[in-house]
Amino acid sequence: MRFNLIDYLVIFAMIFFLGAGSASAHHLMGGKTPSTFAQGLLSGIGHPIIGPDYLAFLLALGIAVGVFRLSFVNPFLFVAAMICGVAMHVAGLYLPAADPIVPVSVLIAGLMLIVEGRIAPAWWMAVFVAAGLFHGYTYGDSIYGAEAVPLIAYVIGLAAVQIIMTVGVAFATRGLWKLWSMAPRLAGAAFCGVGFAALVSQLIHSY
Repeated sequence: MRFNLIDYLVIFAMIFFLGAGSASAHHLMGGKTPSTFAQGLLSGIGHPIIGPDYLAFLLALGIAVGVFRLSFVNPFLFVAAMICGVAMHVAGLYLPAADPIVPVSVLIAGLMLIVEGRIAPAWWMAVFVAAGLFHGYTYGDSIYGAEAVPLIAYVIGLAAVQIIMTVGVAFATRGLWKLWSMAPRLAGAAFCGVGFAALVSQLIHSY
């Protein structure tokens, strides 16, 4: 059996995500709250990338938009909801079960990719908006108590990296998926593995 470039990319992604553990949105500044614009910006850019579950959801969002021809409004709705979640945390509002819902959202997105095009676009949008709120709330933990300048920079970094990543993946997968029709399902299975591993890790550490 011959493998093409897409085969190797999907297999590599599955190995990486299934082998990666859960990494919650920890500080990139050595555990310190960002105190300057630069620190806030770098922290915001880095947080969606250092956690496999957060990164997996962004990739799932991009793949769903690309493969299923969903509206490009979806990534922006996700980011808008994410900003609202950050604002809730910073304002001291409580959003229950935010930490476990992050990996659960990855599981759901993975399952929806496996089911493929039988899901209405409205359901995808609902999942993206709900997930954005909870993801943002957990991101808010890293900037809680910061001054206005690093806080604004943090949100700018978060929004920029997530929009660039999801929209970029969407454009890339609008054509590439046709080379291998099973790729979305395999990606979905990999994301399910990430979500499950992250959820189990959280449950273990909570007891």
